[in-house]
Amino acid sequence: MEVAEREQDVLRAASMYYLQDLKMEVIARHLGTSRSTVSRLIKRARETGLVEITLRPASTRAPGLGRTVAAAYGLDAYVVPVPDSAGQVERLDQVAMTAARLLSSWFDSDMVLGVAWGTTLATVSRFLAPKPTRGSAVVQLNGAANMRTSGIEYASDLISSFGTAFGAAVHHFSVPAFFDFPETKAAMWRERSVLRVLDMQRRADIALFSVGAVAGAVPSHVYAAGYLDDEDVATLHAEGVVGDVCTVFLRADGSWRDVGLNARATGPTPEELVRVPRRVCVVAGDNKIAPLLAALRAGVVTDLVIDELTATRLLEHAGGGPARRGRGRRAG
Repeated sequence: MEVAEREQDVLRAASMYYLQDLKMEVIARHLGTSRSTVSRLIKRARETGLVEITLRPASTRAPGLGRTVAAAYGLDAYVVPVPDSAGQVERLDQVAMTAARLLSSWFDSDMVLGVAWGTTLATVSRFLAPKPTRGSAVVQLNGAANMRTSGIEYASDLISSFGTAFGAAVHHFSVPAFFDFPETKAAMWRERSVLRVLDMQRRADIALFSVGAVAGAVPSHVYAAGYLDDEDVATLHAEGVVGDVCTVFLRADGSWRDVGLNARATGPTPEELVRVPRRVCVVAGDNKIAPLLAALRAGVVTDLVIDELTATRLLEHAGGGPARRGRGRRAG
């Protein structure tokens, strides 16, 4: 038990020092220990291989970008250094690797993790390192069945990989991604089996999600795998939708309430999502900038994991007024 606790301190200290760019004095206050102890913990992280240090020929802009993004949007930003020549897949892999490590440092026993499905989260799942916990749970945040394939096996495997990594109970959400009729959703939301999953979602301590983009080099799963028909996509374009969070569609200004398709969507709305204390958004790729800005303006993000190139372009495209502050509290 003592060994496990020491290893957790090593992980927390290294994450705060290398990923959050915090000073040793600040880390010492967080951990309730001394600066010299923090120094030893960070040294141990390097010696054990938890931290690997590499040198890049060009200087990274990541720390400064992280502080700028954090100040602009009222959230914690983790900007992942990548070469300017990095392709889309490499950017996604690097961001997913960092997100997996951060998640492991945050998620612990007796906690509930809500996970959305999609291309980005599937990549994060590949980099999860085993971290046994007790009394914890992983819950699926949005339904997955669609009109062409079941979709359920894909989402089930993805959600289960998080449960396996943390030794957590897994709660699947066996409903469609989108119902055909709002009335059907309303009826299903009264079923006890569905209410049980919705209740688990409301108990989440952490929500992990990305933003969906209508197009791009790595297309978002909801747009590429038969979840929407051509008429739906045309309607979304006509309504000014730029993307989605947990299959709830957002306009560029972050509005979502009067988007017709949202009455049939099964993911948590921004209003429901902000009740989760820590809301982690993982983003890589230029095509994600518009939906990410919409998510930031909707106030659903408290922790943003993003690659250096996307963060740079986010700040370049961030006109149109300040975003709402991302940090929220659980509703009482």
